[in-house]
Amino acid sequence: MLFDQIIDRKPTYSFKWEKYKGQDILPMWVADTEFKCAQPILNALQARTDHGLMGYTLPAHHQAANQAVVDWLARQYGWEISADWIVWTPGVVPAFNVACKAYCQPGDKVMIQTPNYPPLLAAPKINGLQRVDIGTVEENGRWTIDFSELEKQAADPACKLFIVCNPMNPVGSVFSTEELARVTQICVDNDVLLCSDEIHCDLILDENASHLPAGKIPEFNGKVVTLMAASKTFNIAGLGTSFAIIEDPKTRLQFINAAKGIMPWVTVLGLEATLAAFTECDEWHQALITYLRGNLDYLTTEINKIDGLKLIPPQATFLAWIDASGLGVDNPQKYFEDKGVGPSPGADFGDKNFIRINFGCPREQLEQAIVRLTA
Repeated sequence: MLFDQIIDRKPTYSFKWEKYKGQDILPMWVADTEFKCAQPILNALQARTDHGLMGYTLPAHHQAANQAVVDWLARQYGWEISADWIVWTPGVVPAFNVACKAYCQPGDKVMIQTPNYPPLLAAPKINGLQRVDIGTVEENGRWTIDFSELEKQAADPACKLFIVCNPMNPVGSVFSTEELARVTQICVDNDVLLCSDEIHCDLILDENASHLPAGKIPEFNGKVVTLMAASKTFNIAGLGTSFAIIEDPKTRLQFINAAKGIMPWVTVLGLEATLAAFTECDEWHQALITYLRGNLDYLTTEINKIDGLKLIPPQATFLAWIDASGLGVDNPQKYFEDKGVGPSPGADFGDKNFIRINFGCPREQLEQAIVRLTA
């Protein structure tokens, strides 16, 4: 099967595999998958390198890549955008840091939905701002945002920006239409700008869930920053290419001005890969979703059989947020590593009683992890 192939990444200086180099620990942490890129992407990269010139390419001039984004958003989400709204960025991490610079002054407060992945948690402090955590709560077997806390904190005039992940990382929930309506109302009522990191939006596993991009919500009047990329879905994160969609011209100009001199253009190979991903890989994408659903079903069943562990299945992403508080150990990360499995430490996301496992891998590797955990 397409995604069953195990590829040795050790000789490639892979960030994921370098962490446990020389140790018998299966890396299941950082959010890239173990899947080979779709062949049309590899063909596009090959064609570009065969051309032989890798000089400057201004992303705005790459009409095909911009049109691919326009068409992808229309096809996937019924979101009709103009190519002029696209601001190419070398990753969503620099993008939400630019948002902090663009829309806040030193000393302002930035609300962050937590738990969240480490670079997002770090962004306010990096930019001389105060971080305000908006927690996540479990309701009816699903993680959702603490709306009472959001309402309370948004009322503070010092809060200028709210950065969310949708789908959420690490808990994997997809905001419902009703939840997004509440977020929108709170932000609009309190003049808080929303920056929505939607890098996992093309990985919806729950067949009853659907993704609504923040920028599509009319109540924002285009004054919202939506961050997206092909990188997670198509496993091209190493090519450093993503994009912000900002409809309102003034809001977009603020973002562009804040990025001047510090944010480089995205790479020409990243543009080619994104173009191929959004125009030639629909069949591969659907096969990936099917495979990940199978992996998640297997992992949920097996993890919930283990005393002391609890997994609420994520609605999206290839990441599982596992409650290890029942193990009764001080350091769940060490517990897993001692058994030969290397997850992401929950402490890095804001809760040391959890760990995050990446199940974007061949089923055989996932089965190997379960064997180790139950030995």
